[in-house]
Amino acid sequence: MNQQKQICEVIDLWKADKKQYVKKSSYAAYLLLTENHLLPAFGQKKEIEETDVQAFVLQKLDSGLSQKTIKDILIVLKMILKFGAKKKWTTYTPFDVQFPTVRESQSMEVLSRADQKKIMNYIQEHFTFRNLGVYICLSAGMRIGEVCALTWEDIDTDSGIINVRRTIQRIYVIEDGMRRTELILDTPKTKNSIREIPLSKDLLRILKPFKKIVNPSFFVLTNDAKPTEPRTYRSYYKNLMRDLKMPELKFHGLRHSFATRCIESKCDYKTVSVLLGHSNISTTLNLYVHPNMEQKKKAIEQMFKTLR
Repeated sequence: MNQQKQICEVIDLWKADKKQYVKKSSYAAYLLLTENHLLPAFGQKKEIEETDVQAFVLQKLDSGLSQKTIKDILIVLKMILKFGAKKKWTTYTPFDVQFPTVRESQSMEVLSRADQKKIMNYIQEHFTFRNLGVYICLSAGMRIGEVCALTWEDIDTDSGIINVRRTIQRIYVIEDGMRRTELILDTPKTKNSIREIPLSKDLLRILKPFKKIVNPSFFVLTNDAKPTEPRTYRSYYKNLMRDLKMPELKFHGLRHSFATRCIESKCDYKTVSVLLGHSNISTTLNLYVHPNMEQKKKAIEQMFKTLR
């Protein structure tokens, strides 16, 4: 066996290796997780026991981190330990940690149909390019980074399609112990996120006149060569919702609202999944397909019909 290394050394070597293969945004996310969580907890150790990981999980839950964030951190920890074990610098024994049972399921944040209509009608009557972004998200289910990165050439009014090809995000860069942020324009979340979304008739009617006169390389939300970034646009959206006296809804709730309207309209789940750019249909099913009381009653009725 090679000489055992401390976990902090393994992390440095793993980062250098990983940097060659992953997107800049993914690398930045790994960097942040290791700096903020893994190095302080495990950096000085040479081996990590299951009990260490379990204690780490409970401590992070107590500090207010969500189960999803902690599970993301554990995925990175496993990658690092497997890399170290492969190089014979440390050992890796699969760990099976327990999370407390979540007793309350969080309800999905979506607009009611009446509120959605009110917003869309308002935007049609009070047009601005920034308002248009909200309308697009409600009509196409795009993520905030995707709509910020949208240019006029991504919109094809002849075939009636939006091409989602890029996303904008601000990432943390840690260099020589110094932290800074950087705005990057990159390909979307996964290969499934690169997709074509048909334009609704109303959206097509709004966009068609502009397509004849705009610079195709300009960003839609600014109608300028310089884009707006998600943080700024999120703030704009928040003010718009407040002015319209809408319930507080995160920007991502527009995407949830689009998906919910699709499901309510009896769209098949596979099509909804493709429109949203999910990597697999189970993500769509888990997020949006929850039978309501009416459907449950119908299922019971159907079952007893067969018994009669």
